[in-house]
Amino acid sequence: MRRTPAGSRFTPRLRAAFVALLIAGTSGTTVAASPAGATSSGHTGGHTSGHTSGLSKDTTQFKGVNWADPRDNFADDPVVLSGLSTSDTYAQTYTKASRVISAFRANLGANTVRLPINPYTVNGRYWKSYRGVIDAASDKGFKVILSYWEGTGPRKDGFIDDTATYWPMWNTVVKAYKSDKRVYFEPMNEPHGYTDTEWADIAAKWLDTYRQVPRNRVFVSGAGYNDHVTTVCADPRLKGTYLSLHHYGFWKDYATYDQWVADLKVRIGDCANRTVADEFGSPMTTGLDYNKPTPDNNFINYLQAVTDTFRELKMGSVYWPGLRTDDTYSLQTLTGTPAHPWLTTTNQSGADRLAWSWGRGRPVQP
Repeated sequence: MRRTPAGSRFTPRLRAAFVALLIAGTSGTTVAASPAGATSSGHTGGHTSGHTSGLSKDTTQFKGVNWADPRDNFADDPVVLSGLSTSDTYAQTYTKASRVISAFRANLGANTVRLPINPYTVNGRYWKSYRGVIDAASDKGFKVILSYWEGTGPRKDGFIDDTATYWPMWNTVVKAYKSDKRVYFEPMNEPHGYTDTEWADIAAKWLDTYRQVPRNRVFVSGAGYNDHVTTVCADPRLKGTYLSLHHYGFWKDYATYDQWVADLKVRIGDCANRTVADEFGSPMTTGLDYNKPTPDNNFINYLQAVTDTFRELKMGSVYWPGLRTDDTYSLQTLTGTPAHPWLTTTNQSGADRLAWSWGRGRPVQP
């Protein structure tokens, strides 16, 4: 999640050259289509064979949350999810993650978790342990969305940081999880450094590079800050993929319920049947009651509007964040002990709106 836009480090001419190098620089990166081997724990996941490209009639099967690094997921080192540690072994990570995933299901009814990756995590020693999160979620029957996040500081600019580490990262991830039907791949989070056309070119190159990955296991981010999916939806090269949208109440100082509905729908266009809102959120630790109409409150208007709209359009959604330490938007907070974590809900009315968007619960009561 980005709170404020970051400036671009490239002029249009340099950006075009960078994109050309990125697209041309993937030779030799295609992964062989042999089955992924088991992890150190013997994990095999839910396997599927063959290349399928059919999407479901809608995206309501994705009912999820983001699990994030306390620092946010923009990092120049391994991403370490809230409640975990780089000193954890695979077994320790798997045990902790199993409990957190179980709590997401018990407290919220979730069946999907979105996780960050970056080259520091995947190409380094922490990858062996981090796989414990992915494996635990898959073994619990969760859908897992793996999304590449760029670095922080000057690297937090909406561009892939380094193609020399980006493609090897994806080689490793795809080789490990291409046969697990519960794992989905999102080539980049918030690619706002690129023009819409440039981003579509990169996404198309990702699909071409990893042809053995079924297209219905790929989430192509909307252009910009994932803030509209209309251009990637219209690109025939990206046919058969899911599309991911981000949408936040802090983008406006104030808007009415109807204005938020209109704002969301124009960003989706006629692509709702392929789109998952894999980031959206509101303050959850400040005492707001999202179950009551409060027309003068921007965030209440926003959350009621978007959750109603997701339900209306039969769209899946992945709340930001389900768990992130010290984030006022976090819908869950850690309890228990470090070795045996559990979660509690920070705002039941927020959880109620999330349930409503997923097809359960009750509408807002006047």
